[in-house]
Amino acid sequence: MEIKPGYKLTEVGVIPEGWDAKPLRSVLSNGRLGGNYPNQNTESEFPLMKMGNIARGYFDMSKVEFITPGVTPESQHQLVSGDVLFNTRNTLELVGKVAIWRGELPVAYYNSNLMRLEFDTNEVCSNEYANYALNTAVSVARLRTLATGTTSVAAIYTRDLMGLRIVVPPKPEQRAIAEALSDVDALIGALDRLIAKKRDLKQAAMQQLLTGQTRLPGFSGEWEVKRLGGFGNCLRGVSYKGDADLSPYDTEYTIRLLRANNIQNALVVSNELQFVNKNCVSCHQVLMDDDILICMANGSKDLVGKAARFSVRDGYRYTFGAFMGCFRVNKGLAQPIFISFLFHTGRYRNYIANLTAGSSINNLRPSDIESLEFITPSNEEQTAIAAVLSDIDAEIAALEARRDKTGLLKQAMMQELLTGKTRLI
Repeated sequence: MEIKPGYKLTEVGVIPEGWDAKPLRSVLSNGRLGGNYPNQNTESEFPLMKMGNIARGYFDMSKVEFITPGVTPESQHQLVSGDVLFNTRNTLELVGKVAIWRGELPVAYYNSNLMRLEFDTNEVCSNEYANYALNTAVSVARLRTLATGTTSVAAIYTRDLMGLRIVVPPKPEQRAIAEALSDVDALIGALDRLIAKKRDLKQAAMQQLLTGQTRLPGFSGEWEVKRLGGFGNCLRGVSYKGDADLSPYDTEYTIRLLRANNIQNALVVSNELQFVNKNCVSCHQVLMDDDILICMANGSKDLVGKAARFSVRDGYRYTFGAFMGCFRVNKGLAQPIFISFLFHTGRYRNYIANLTAGSSINNLRPSDIESLEFITPSNEEQTAIAAVLSDIDAEIAALEARRDKTGLLKQAMMQELLTGKTRLI
């Protein structure tokens, strides 16, 4: 391997001559595990950060659990903005994640599967820099080699973690790297806030337009109360005999199978696909453009009823699993895009919540979907309303694409700056 003048080969790869690759034990002043606190989903006084909240470089706050009432957590386990947390236990794939706490909540604590890393300020200029250095592709790969255990339960022990080497440039260069990457993070954060604002705007527009509270110019006349079953049919998904009818690969004998995990943020995505024997699939179970895919059964009540409009994009044939349903609109009776927006209203979610309330079986029937009533306008007004809401969706999609591109740019910058390929000083 040819090494350019001014660079050297280390355990973490090629870095500039003036940089070091030091074991974690030599740059830490302390490592403190959190508390073993009983916890619950129901909101209480003290939020508790757990391993599921640690993402690569940031905290995922989509699901927060709370310390059981009556239990007072220790002050040493309270998070302070800027704390760097290390995930000591998780699955073999996810153990070893590192994230920085940015004060996402006014008060929060962390549990015993997380370790707060406290850095020696003589060695590391800031927790921001440390967070970036521990989230490079090289650091992530080396952390995975330290994990021991099974696929589902794995750990990285402190004695092994302390030997992990991270890149330590001179402190002025650390500061410059952290500032450059923080600027990109600030842009990503601003885009996330704008996306959230646009989503709130869409929800407000849906509330006004889909209930007739606000009418678009040029439309008048009464809306009618109609059952969804008056516009189309809800179809059951494909039944199959477990692994015997499934394949991880696409072949001439299979059809692409969509399940609950393929519905994300009201979109149908083609990730983590399985393929089912085409002999299990009836003609009416092959998805058509504008079909509305619905999760009919799930272990989590929150996921039952989630829905998204299917759009044919890649020329492949798709079907849907036994725990899924599909509402197929008769296009002569209503506009499918308008009907798809009804599946994301508060009225729809309340209806599903009432159906599953008090039941241990989170399961919908096609008749449950077909029986739901909405007030609906003429086809022409449906088309106009759908166009307004679709424009907002297009704006959100454009912002999400920009955010994703910025995220890729950040990854490229980390690779350049934290290996010294590109120097800022």
